[in-house]
Amino acid sequence: MVRSDHFLSDRDEEFRLPAYVIATINVTDPQQYEEYRRLAGIATAKYGGKFLARGGETALLEGTLDANRVVIVEYADLDTARRFYDSPEYRAARAARENAAVFTMVAVSA
Repeated sequence: MVRSDHFLSDRDEEFRLPAYVIATINVTDPQQYEEYRRLAGIATAKYGGKFLARGGETALLEGTLDANRVVIVEYADLDTARRFYDSPEYRAARAARENAAVFTMVAVSA
């Protein structure tokens, strides 16, 4: 028999769904972009992000992709991904990225 209080814990950590931040990037100034990468790495680590793909070889399977780099980062959940994006650490990284790359970024829960 399942206890009814078991269902009250849906918000507990063990039941959180991971979230993935996916960025498609067109680097326009590689030298300036390196500072963004350094700062973004610090912010990613602080919020528990785990890089799953970071600029590796891509194979376009369908549609169009106007990017020369794709990055995928896993976070504990969507709220954590949002906290990462809105954090002072990542805001500093975004400022460093200005005029160095064109970004599209989305967060999706599993």
